[in-house]
Amino acid sequence: MAACNSDKSNKVNFETEIQELPETVIGKEGLTKKILQKGNSWKTPLPGDEIQVHYSVKLEDGEIFDSSHDKGKPFEFKLGQGEVIKGWDEGIATMKRSERAIFIIPPNLAYGETGSPPLIPPNSTLVFDIELVSWNSVRDITGDGGILKKIIKEGEGWATPKDVDEALVKYVASSADGKTLSRSDDGVEFSLLDDYLCPAMKKSVKTMRKGEIAELTVKPTYCFDGVENGMQPNLNLNIHLELISWKTVVDVTGDKKVLKKLIKVGEGYDRPNEGSLVKVVYIGKLQDGTVFDRKGSDDEPLEYACLEGKFSESLDRAIMTMRKGEEAIVTISSDYCQVEEVSTADFVVYEIKLVDFNKEKPFWKMDTKEKIEACDKTKNEGNVLFKDGKFQCASRKYDKALKFIQFDHSFNDNEKCQSNTLRFSCYLNNAACKLKIADHQEASKLCSKVIEYDPCNVKALFRRAQAYLRINELEKAEIDIRKALKLDPNNSRDVKLVYKELKAKQKQYTQHEVEIFSTMLSRLA
Repeated sequence: MAACNSDKSNKVNFETEIQELPETVIGKEGLTKKILQKGNSWKTPLPGDEIQVHYSVKLEDGEIFDSSHDKGKPFEFKLGQGEVIKGWDEGIATMKRSERAIFIIPPNLAYGETGSPPLIPPNSTLVFDIELVSWNSVRDITGDGGILKKIIKEGEGWATPKDVDEALVKYVASSADGKTLSRSDDGVEFSLLDDYLCPAMKKSVKTMRKGEIAELTVKPTYCFDGVENGMQPNLNLNIHLELISWKTVVDVTGDKKVLKKLIKVGEGYDRPNEGSLVKVVYIGKLQDGTVFDRKGSDDEPLEYACLEGKFSESLDRAIMTMRKGEEAIVTISSDYCQVEEVSTADFVVYEIKLVDFNKEKPFWKMDTKEKIEACDKTKNEGNVLFKDGKFQCASRKYDKALKFIQFDHSFNDNEKCQSNTLRFSCYLNNAACKLKIADHQEASKLCSKVIEYDPCNVKALFRRAQAYLRINELEKAEIDIRKALKLDPNNSRDVKLVYKELKAKQKQYTQHEVEIFSTMLSRLA
């Protein structure tokens, strides 16, 4: 009798302790939660995860009528798939691993008006004591149930492969009836740009971390015919997949036509920029492996300045993503190549080592004198490139030169005068580049910046007129040409030639308008 009274007393005390615990409301339909034991992780399960819980359940003011402990093993189900009552799906989604909590679940989130006879009457509120033992993460990778991924072993770190990386994996692919279709026990490397084995492989690998092991369930719509050989129609494909490692690939140009694959990690975090003096060793190979170019050695590397027009811009851009001591393989599409031998190939490959580099002193660390000197030097470098017909490179030089003097609030009066002269010279020279590469809108804008400060600048008026002429702004072109001729009537041979071209174009347009008007009249008649 004394033992019985003791059990009742302990039960009353436990119920009292529960009553005093803070209560959390989940959702808007009356579900509440009281935590009895905190979890040991920050993660919570997601819809589709395979859950293992221990539980006991009772009616309000009733006795426990069901418990997983009595059955000797946890209860298992998939979260958010309607396999359990709604109150469980909503409540357990808030729990952490090893957490134990009391959930009070109203009828609308349990068995509703019908109940579950004979144990659960209609409109019953249920009290569950639930412990989240563990779960296996299951992800719907495609959002349509086409590829479900269950994590068997968590990977390391937080990083996952990107679209252009090359992954090294082990896998076993089998049909739903257990027949092995393909496998690689030693590991296979493939680019995530390619659909190796089946589309599900690359989609899944991009969600995995290094060392992660997962089980994939793949619907036929995400399989290739080759994989489905030997499979019964409409059966799923199962893939046991391990991501061993991957090689980082950088999409240098953003269009997957210049790809840099990291072979050896470099030092630090700094990289070359435009104008940096770099020391490199490289070998250029055609698609079939034929060497067409070789420059530098570890003892005597090739030294040059980035984006100065010495090499193709795509190769320069790739080198500018590298760190000191880094080794990489750069694959360049034939669209971006400046190599005669590549005319019949799809791409060329460069094996590159960045031995060392020196970056230019940034403009914000320069004094005013250094800024003006750097601007003048860079502008003159642009002039050399322009004379060599490298108009795109020259344009970038003029843009770069302007950056040295763009913040002139600390310049004295003499320095401001020098910087203005340099600024207008860069604008006009850059406008000449833009005319050469048919960027006429930008050419007119650059000339307008000069004319805004110097309305009588003949060179700016002339070049803007050329730009207007090319984009058929004939009235604006005529205004600029007339003004240029008026300002400099004796030294205007080039201006007169453009004026002659303008008049010819105006005549052509007038004739065209007459023809259109005549056609309209004939149709009206």
